Amino acid sequence: MKIAIEGCAHGELEKIYDLIGSIQEEQNITVDLLICCGDFQSTRNLQDLQCMAVPQKHLDMCSFYKYYSGEKKAPILTLFIGGNHEASNYLQELPYGGWVAPNIYYLGYAGVVDCNGIRIGGISGIYKGHDFLKGRFEFPPYDEGSKRSVYHQRQIDVFRLKQLSPGVDIMLSHDWPRGITRHGNETQLLRFKPAFREDIESNRLGSMPCEELLRKLQPPYWFAAHLHCKFAALVEHPGERCTKFLALDKCLPKRRFLQILDIPTAEDEDGGEAKPVQLKYDLEWLTVLNLTNHLISIRTTNGYMPGEGGGGERFNFTPSEEEKAKVLERFGNDLTIPDNFVRIAEPYQPNQDGTVDMRSIEQPQAYLNPQTTALCDKLNIDDPLRLAMLMTGHKLNTSTYVDRQCDKEEEVPIKAAARVPNADQLELGDEDDDDEAAVEMEKGIERLESSPDKPQTPVQPKLSLSSLLPEPKWRQDAHDSDLSTTLNDSTPNCSLLSLPTPQKTGDNDTSILSESALAVNDLNLSSPVQQQEQQQDNPPVKKFKRRNETIYAKDDSD
Repeated sequence: MKIAIEGCAHGELEKIYDLIGSIQEEQNITVDLLICCGDFQSTRNLQDLQCMAVPQKHLDMCSFYKYYSGEKKAPILTLFIGGNHEASNYLQELPYGGWVAPNIYYLGYAGVVDCNGIRIGGISGIYKGHDFLKGRFEFPPYDEGSKRSVYHQRQIDVFRLKQLSPGVDIMLSHDWPRGITRHGNETQLLRFKPAFREDIESNRLGSMPCEELLRKLQPPYWFAAHLHCKFAALVEHPGERCTKFLALDKCLPKRRFLQILDIPTAEDEDGGEAKPVQLKYDLEWLTVLNLTNHLISIRTTNGYMPGEGGGGERFNFTPSEEEKAKVLERFGNDLTIPDNFVRIAEPYQPNQDGTVDMRSIEQPQAYLNPQTTALCDKLNIDDPLRLAMLMTGHKLNTSTYVDRQCDKEEEVPIKAAARVPNADQLELGDEDDDDEAAVEMEKGIERLESSPDKPQTPVQPKLSLSSLLPEPKWRQDAHDSDLSTTLNDSTPNCSLLSLPTPQKTGDNDTSILSESALAVNDLNLSSPVQQQEQQQDNPPVKKFKRRNETIYAKDDSD
């Protein structure tokens, strides 16, 4: 099975698919799966574009909307994770993953899927310590703070991934695992990216949670993007296991943004006829989601995951065979991911002159996605977006678009006047009134959690939470089954597909393949010492007030 790995897509789907098509024709191969490592930019329309954390001058619709609208169809099954430049409102509709367009699948905040026997896991976003312990409190329309915090990694997603038993074949992240540069050629990296030196020397380059996941899961492959350069490393683990790490660049001419792997599947090894490429849910991951549903938080304050010495509370959620069997039964013994994509927002329709005043475009309201609703109902778990809206006194929105069938449902608008300031508004504000409002909101949530039989209303103008909030699913189910960890030390026999490097025809005459010469060259995974021996030759920062100046000293721009 041949898999193409892409770094930061930045919305350039047409260019990526065209390049892969040229490589397939040139090399007489067939690429079965495309994986993108974040900054995918699945913007359906101009409203989505306003939910993306980039300067206004860099806002560009690019080409995803063509695949969303049906004007074009992705020629290759595409799988991606989120980065720090995304249409976060759209991705928030799919916290557990789902189809963002026909043949294009998002893994969710974190997720694991099976693709023809290859187990692929991933975690979206980037790490920021000041948001890591918080719940998923954000929903659109965002302010400038929540527009960024929404794509920051959360502890519950890392905790859930840590419950997996060994056996993940490919792991994806947008940011690099912290400390990964020690396992590759740092000298070469610093020649190309000298600005990394300070962060590398202070061990601040990369994501601490991703470093922990790398050590825990020990996958044969780990792919990342974010830092806009190609970097390879070989991480050795105890027990003769190792991880081949590769970070790739963004999609630009003459940049190393694409790599193609050849990973044998069971069908290949048996010599049988190759099956169509298909995505399936991962049973262990589904069971972990079910067992940890009660840990979901929509608080703006810090929380903590269960740990040893927690007074008898379960802290290891690696599923038992019995627990997995119960979940499998819920899915009718069929884990095939349904082809249930539906458009719930109107696609972008470019003007003939191509001009638009973005200052007149407002962010959309939050909508519930039927894909998420269907999965949550089947798995008996909660949609964190739905909880966040209900717990803050907002009515739920269902789209009136739904593939132009506008007469079937009625939209219930969110009243902006009823919004409670989120954490970012509170931190940036100068008035004490906001802080008091946040305290009252937290008290209201605590009352709800401490008295589930008699839900009370947090301080909200003219909205009764008791009349809106159904009993959360994590209160209906108590998971206290015995633990049984299943270990599987087997890993696939992976080999790299070596592609010849096309040559330039002239300084000013470069074909699409010659521009990709750096993108598809072989992956060098020699040890750091060997790599050293091979080397013979020598965005605007927002000003924050008072206590926030330090923690926001660095923004999330590239």
